[in-house]
Amino acid sequence: MNEEILKIANQLILWPLCSVVVIISLVQAILISRLANKTAVSLGISKDTCKKAFRAGLLTAIGPAISGFIVMVGMISVIGSPMSWMRLSIIGAATTEMAGAQFGAEAMGVSFGGADYNEVALIVSWLTMALNGCGWLLSATILSSKLEILRHKISGGNQAGLALLSAASMVAVFGNLSSGYLLKIDTASSVLSAAAVMFILLRYVSKTKIGKRIREYNLGIAMIFGMIVAVIVKIIIRG
Repeated sequence: MNEEILKIANQLILWPLCSVVVIISLVQAILISRLANKTAVSLGISKDTCKKAFRAGLLTAIGPAISGFIVMVGMISVIGSPMSWMRLSIIGAATTEMAGAQFGAEAMGVSFGGADYNEVALIVSWLTMALNGCGWLLSATILSSKLEILRHKISGGNQAGLALLSAASMVAVFGNLSSGYLLKIDTASSVLSAAAVMFILLRYVSKTKIGKRIREYNLGIAMIFGMIVAVIVKIIIRG
């Protein structure tokens, strides 16, 4: 890759420009957390329960954060540090961002990160990643309230049915995303299998006196275990 392109992509002026977007995202996270705590008080949920939920979410986020960081290292060598940091700080979907950057390069008829990857292709990659994230941002902003109304209509106001509907939707989405990997003997299938087995085991362990203390961390532990198994499988496959 042309060193001049990396110099452009890593210009000092880009850091404060990119940090504006990250700061906005951070402020939104703080505001949402405050709103969640206020809502919890109105619903009679204790502060201790809120703290446990926050800790569980924090641990669960470790897995996606590690995968995002690994991909960010690869993206830095092509689209620069500031843009990689900004995109993965606000989006988090590492594979989506990498695909967007590659599509931008392909639109210009050059190979992503190749010798023919010039400053125009770099800008197009940046623009493609930005436009790629606009769709769901707009749909989430415009349609979120409407979807809540639709969800209540489908459930008929039944709170138990509403919880089942939400759970079924999540299972369907993640099942659809994961099902394509299960038939392959590779690191992806090993992650899914190992994490699923560990999660089931932890569900049984959590019924014991010791297990009750780590119950809120079950999902995070399962994800980390899955990643460890994936590394081992990858080493074995490569021989």
